[in-house]
Order: sequence, then structure tokens, then C-alpha cells
Amino acid sequence: MVKRQNISSGSQFEQLYGYSRAVKAGDTLYISGTIGMDYAAGKMPEDAVGQVRQIIKNFELPLAAAGGSLKDIVQITTYVSAPEIFKEVGPELGVIFKDVLPTNAALVVAFPVPGVLVEIAATAVIGCE
Repeated sequence: MVKRQNISSGSQFEQLYGYSRAVKAGDTLYISGTIGMDYAAGKMPEDAVGQVRQIIKNFELPLAAAGGSLKDIVQITTYVSAPEIFKEVGPELGVIFKDVLPTNAALVVAFPVPGVLVEIAATAVIGCE
């Protein structure tokens, strides 16, 4: 049997909407779609690249709780509010993941939260070399 670990960030939305920030099943960690909100400061960068950088910081909590790091990410799904937004965030993702090179799918979507330009979900395999 595979052991399951639910990881919460403490966000009120996780409880309200019935989801976990991340779920670890065996050595695989599934990170929910994450926006660029700095939850401690209650602020979100206005620009797409700033949001991507904050998203990556927000990934640190579930990755650390699962015993992993960014190098364990094997797949991301990037959601953007418009095609031109991906032209801004794509190169930043290239810098962040240049040594990891996870798979990526990019989708254009409408976000229910004002100001959100980017959301990223990820899958990591802890201990992946």
C-alpha cells in the first residue's frame, strides 16, 4: 500500500474548497495550482515574472514538507491569462528550471481571482536524480 501525506499551507481556501496544497503519494508529490500571492505579506506582484518568482517560492513549503526540492520537479502545467503572458514567463521558467528541464504544458485560461496572470501546478518525484 502506498502511503499518502496531505500537505496544507494553512490557506482558508484549502478548507473552504476541499483541497490540499499538495499530496504526496509514495515518492510522488502533486502540487496544486499555485498563484503568485505572498501569503505572509498579503500581496501579489502586478507583473507576470514577479508572480512566477513568488509561485516558485510558494512551492518551497510543500516540497520541503515532502523532503524534496525544485530539482525533484518532473512536470509543470503553466496557466496564463493571455498568450502574450507566456512570452514573458516562458524565459523566466527557462532560467528557473534550466538544470531540471521538467515537462511543461501551457494553457490560456480565465482566472476567477483579479490580478492573477499566472498559475502553475507541479509534480515532483522526491529523490529523483
